[in-house]
Amino acid sequence: MTTALVPSPVQRRNPVLVWLVFPIITFGIYFFVWYYKIHKEMAEQRRDPEAPVTGPLLVMLFLSWTGIGFIVSYWRTGNRIRATQESAGLEPSCSAAIGFLLNLVLGLGILYYQLELNKVAAPERD
Repeated sequence: MTTALVPSPVQRRNPVLVWLVFPIITFGIYFFVWYYKIHKEMAEQRRDPEAPVTGPLLVMLFLSWTGIGFIVSYWRTGNRIRATQESAGLEPSCSAAIGFLLNLVLGLGILYYQLELNKVAAPERD
């Protein structure tokens, strides 16, 4: 008897669309939609009712201009992605440091974070 894999609440997204195309089309608004969605999906994946969903979005909306709010929220997002990978039974590969540094180069951190989340959305299972 085979056991069916439970689908992950984390959605597979095209990283280039998330990083470049949708933000350009929506004049940057899509970033906030994406940021909220990934936090909600990660909370559902980890089955953690205490996981922040709207808090990180509010920090980005209202405190990112301080610089420090953006840094802390973005760093914690990388750590949450890593924890989500662990909860999915995967070897954690997401690095908040790499995500943050890539974000300093053309915003590539978004592309990196989405690639890491896609591993949870459709993990390679034997």
